[in-house]
Amino acid sequence: MMNYLQRIGRSLMLPVAVLPAAAILMGIGYWIDPTGWGAENSVAAFLIKAGSSIIDNLPILFAVGVALGMAKQKDGSAALAGLVAFLVITTILSTDSVAMLKGIKAGDVNPAFEKIKNPFVGILSGLVASMMYNRFSHVKLPDALAFFSGKRLVPIMSAVSMLVVSLVMLFVWPAIFTALVSFGEAISKMGFAGAGLYGFFNRLLIPTGLHHALNSVFWFDVAGINDIGNFWAGKGTKGVTGMYQAGYFPVMMFGLPAAALAMYHTAKTKQKKQVASLMLAAGFASFFTGVTEPLEFSFMFAAPALYVVHAVLTGISLAIASLFHWTAGFGFSAGFIDFVLSSRLPLANKPYMLIVQGLVFAVIYYFLFRFLITKFNLSTPGRSEEAEAADAAEPTAAGNDRFAIMAARIYEGLGGDENVTSVDNCVTRLRVEVKDMDTVDKEKIKSTGVPGINVVGPHSIQVIVGTSVQFVADEIDKIRK
Repeated sequence: MMNYLQRIGRSLMLPVAVLPAAAILMGIGYWIDPTGWGAENSVAAFLIKAGSSIIDNLPILFAVGVALGMAKQKDGSAALAGLVAFLVITTILSTDSVAMLKGIKAGDVNPAFEKIKNPFVGILSGLVASMMYNRFSHVKLPDALAFFSGKRLVPIMSAVSMLVVSLVMLFVWPAIFTALVSFGEAISKMGFAGAGLYGFFNRLLIPTGLHHALNSVFWFDVAGINDIGNFWAGKGTKGVTGMYQAGYFPVMMFGLPAAALAMYHTAKTKQKKQVASLMLAAGFASFFTGVTEPLEFSFMFAAPALYVVHAVLTGISLAIASLFHWTAGFGFSAGFIDFVLSSRLPLANKPYMLIVQGLVFAVIYYFLFRFLITKFNLSTPGRSEEAEAADAAEPTAAGNDRFAIMAARIYEGLGGDENVTSVDNCVTRLRVEVKDMDTVDKEKIKSTGVPGINVVGPHSIQVIVGTSVQFVADEIDKIRK
């Protein structure tokens, strides 16, 4: 299970890598026009729309990225299937479609279906598409249907599969959504402890998209709280209104960037440059704009226990800010831009103390993340591979033949077609599933010059190749075809 979650985490790295730039564009645009969101400034509108074109379509990016990353081969048909799967479920479960299916008015449809385009559905679509690719990409249909054989069959089967998933979600999704709204209304009566619980579950539900259900209770006028609207309108009680927003500032401006620094410092030496580029951009986006998805999704699935720790710390932050009545608010997210803009509003109460709290949380995040990552060898970015040994595996011969020769010998050592059931690769290693581990000739594989072999299960073996692993994997794919 843990290995499966880590594979999902690695699959998300492709779409996550583009998010920081989009977040920064939106943040700058919002800075230029904080009230009109582009309506009063064409430059702001240009930047906001450019950034939102990516941020607002995050679920689609996840559907494509997960489908591509979880498929046995990195093939375009898998990515297309992910998109098809996402389009099927989000179209069937859109508000208008649900109204037709149930024979009711659109206004009577459960509000849950307004949030069907969420990261959870995107990831679910990608997973279904990858399973369809792994199962049907080599299936040969009868001659009359031969055109639809193999990879062309994958998007079709993905669409069919999502019909079943959509039917299940038609009943499950609103029930879960409604239950969370009721839960949010209950904890809203618990004072600062309720604020802490809200913060904890808000982060915990981010990967499912169900955090919107909780947010609607506290931020908007679902249960009469309307924390965001009242704070910016100056309606409410100083030191109380804003309590469901203020505690995010110490986490997003200080805690998560400090966590990014910890992940950089604990990355393998050979991968530090790669990790630094991601963490610097994601950390800056978190601090400046309050958009945390690039950071959170970088370790959410690869190290889920660490993400739970982050959720707990977020809850503690909201509880502390609420307990001491330190308030600030946001219209976009809890980043530097909104902090500056909201700190002079009438209901802002000692917002400078959130900076002090943030500095303390930065220390906590950094040292706690660093300790947990190294103590439990968590697979945060830059740690999932034996990067220290990667360079030793670089082939020294010239031309593409070196990879073909190396691949042929490794594949033979693995037992060939009769023993190998699947071959995948990540940054520096081949990940192989075999029928019989006893058939594997480890010495033959090592004779190619690879720096290491790692047996991770009765049928799973990893061959550490180095940064040229993609070329070796491509050659193995040619052999298997």
